Amino acid sequence: MELLTLNSGSSSLRFALFTAGESPSPVLTGRFDRIGLSGATLSFKDIRANRSGERGVQVPDQVACVPLLLDLLGRHAGDCTVHAIGHRVVHGGPSHGDPQRVDDALLEELRRISPFAPNHLPSAIALMEALAERFIRVPQVACFDTAFHRAMPRVAKMLPIPRRHEAKGVQRYGFHGLSYAYLMEELARLGDPTAESGRVILAHLGSGASMAAVRDGQSLDTSMGFTPAAGLMMGTRSGDLDPGLVAFLSRSEQMTGAQFDRMIHHESGLLGVSESSSDMRDLLAREVDDVRAAEAVALFCYQAKKWIGSFTAVLGGLDTLVFAGGIGENAPMIRARICEGLGFLGLELDATRNAGTEALISKDASRIRVRVIRTDEELMIARVMCRVPGLVESS
Repeated sequence: MELLTLNSGSSSLRFALFTAGESPSPVLTGRFDRIGLSGATLSFKDIRANRSGERGVQVPDQVACVPLLLDLLGRHAGDCTVHAIGHRVVHGGPSHGDPQRVDDALLEELRRISPFAPNHLPSAIALMEALAERFIRVPQVACFDTAFHRAMPRVAKMLPIPRRHEAKGVQRYGFHGLSYAYLMEELARLGDPTAESGRVILAHLGSGASMAAVRDGQSLDTSMGFTPAAGLMMGTRSGDLDPGLVAFLSRSEQMTGAQFDRMIHHESGLLGVSESSSDMRDLLAREVDDVRAAEAVALFCYQAKKWIGSFTAVLGGLDTLVFAGGIGENAPMIRARICEGLGFLGLELDATRNAGTEALISKDASRIRVRVIRTDEELMIARVMCRVPGLVESS
């Protein structure tokens, strides 16, 4: 049986086709990038045929990707039949945590809570509806990115604003949950005892960036909040800001709420500080000659270091630090700068291991193990689908 997984972002769509089983195996993987923008691309890897490719496409939204995806499946996985489709759903609101089959009631609930994640939920809903028209009797499953953090202590979920807003679902939710669940399963597979009994900080650092504090396998706190715009600075998102900026920019620049929202989601972070790029690779290449690029990199590393210190306090110490995500997995210089100065915690990075992006990049004598794990949200979606009672068998 084959499972199709879809991981929809604000301007991207990652997909993968897996054979179902206790350990799902990928058949085809790929992604659409720059959806709704010029220069959009479709890239793929046919694992069985050991072939890959990339081409330009015109896709104004995620729904426009569906015919191209079906064509790709037909050409590279023609003998496969999709038995179930799994979606990464960024926000489950206050009511949804466990993976859930998509039906009219769930779609209506997701429409109701779309204001919680306006940059993600509407496109995810549209994608589910478009696929339902083409795979009429194929079950779809929503896998919520907020689920990993649902068991956080109440004190970590509360926001210091009037209590009446809590009744409307305003609280810290946290995101990157599928990535964090995968990282914890990988820690267990590697035989790291802190996966079940220990103090772990997970750092998912990419165009979207967040950290989670995990003790004994349970999330205690996380940097993202009510929306994925909170916490660390990111590629184009601001992360935490002084809320007084809203009133100040309204008075000084007549900035509307919609303009402020666009600024913090699409014009800030690495892009806003550097004024040139949201891509860490570009900024590292320019930092010697461009002070703005250098300051963007420095601010990112500084903030990441602060979050590690904060979460170490929450955990009462630290046993394992995990780097993941595009930056965390591929930028040794950034990992080194983040860890620099954390020797007082007992963290000692091995420069050679780090430069080679080995699985364990801390020194043998380090009290804190520092690991690099390549996250795989699509595989985690497939694993979650295989655990939904009756899904694979019934399909």
